[in-house]
Order: sequence, then structure tokens, then C-alpha cells
Amino acid sequence: MDEPALLIIMARRPEPGRAKTRLCPPLTLEEAAHLYEGMLRDTLELVHGVAGVAPAIAVSPAGSEDYFRTLAPDALLIDQGEGDLGVRLAHTTASAFAYGARAVAVMSSDSPAVTVDALGQAFHLLADHDLVLGPSEDGGYYLAAIGRPIPALFTEVVMSTPRVLHDTLAVATRLGLRVALLPSSYDVDSAADLARLQSDPAPLVHTRAALDRIGGLKTEHPPSLPPG
Repeated sequence: MDEPALLIIMARRPEPGRAKTRLCPPLTLEEAAHLYEGMLRDTLELVHGVAGVAPAIAVSPAGSEDYFRTLAPDALLIDQGEGDLGVRLAHTTASAFAYGARAVAVMSSDSPAVTVDALGQAFHLLADHDLVLGPSEDGGYYLAAIGRPIPALFTEVVMSTPRVLHDTLAVATRLGLRVALLPSSYDVDSAADLARLQSDPAPLVHTRAALDRIGGLKTEHPPSLPPG
């Protein structure tokens, strides 16, 4: 049996106060959790559309496996482990290769507008590259794909800053890695991102249902003047 290529979503169980808190305000903690679950479900459907790739979820917090097993019965569940994001990314990718994966991509769960074509391209590019990154417009990346464990790419970079992509490329250069970049996308971390998400032409069925459930964007509009 061929070794699988794993596409891993870094995910946390949607709980108020633990999911998309940077969107509060304009959203409440409960609304942010509902929106995150919608994006997570859309991301899962995106992953299932990538041919020849096995879906996996790196779960957080520990003990939330039952939720994710119900959400995605066919996905391999991997414990993210403890520590900051860089440490957890290194742990997750090492665990995936220990499982027997021939190639591994880790992606965020809050960039649902990424396309199936981009995700599939990441694995095709690994044939001639050591690292494939999907740049985010905030200076980070929504995906990193590798063909072997390279923990320094994660542990030697300070995550959640506008320099994540830049610093990751610097580590890759120091290590002599061949790097390819996918088309850029955006994360949903602010009210402006919410507005962009609302007008995004991507299907995003679950995300739109979540937005409808929470009443759309929490923005104030000036009252209309009466005619005449």
C-alpha cells in the first residue's frame, strides 16, 4: 500500500472564549465560536475535494477527540501537543511522518476561501521542492507542505507576527531548501476581514450559514433619510 500524503487542518474545538477571540468585538464570544465552526466545516469540505490526499486534523485541546471524530469520521486525528504554535506545528508534522506519510501539509482552519486547486498544487510542487508555502496577506502563511520532517521551519520562527512568512523563508534559505509559493489568501481576524468574507464569491456554505445565524456583520449603518 502506498504511503499517504496527509493534509492536516490545525484546529481547535469551537468553544466561546477559545475560538477567533480577535473578532470580539464586533462579535460576541459565542458568535465567534459559531463562525469558527462554520469555517472549520468549510475547510474540511475543501480538504475532502483534494484528490489523492488523506484528510487529517491536528486537534486542540487534548480530550476533544470525540468532537472531531463526530465532525470528520474519516479523518486521522493527531494531538497537537503542548507549547506555542511553532512547537505544535513541529510536533504535528513529526507525528504525521511517524504515522507513515510520504508528504505532509499543515493548514489553518480560518482561511476557507483557499481553493482546492491551490491545495492540490502544494503536493505537486513537492516533487521538485522541499517546502511549499501558501502566503497569507497578513504576513503569515495558511499552508506549509514538506516531504520530510524539518522542525526548524517552525521552532525557529516566532509565530503570529507579520514576519512569519519572511522569517520562515530566511530559515529555509539557511537550510538550503528549495521553496515554492502558492497563490496568496487571507485569514479572518478582524472586522475588515469579516466584511471581505461576506462578499467573497467562494461557496462557503457553512460559513455563510454561521453568518446568517449570528445576524451577519456587526457594523452600524446610518439610518436612511425619508424621501422628499
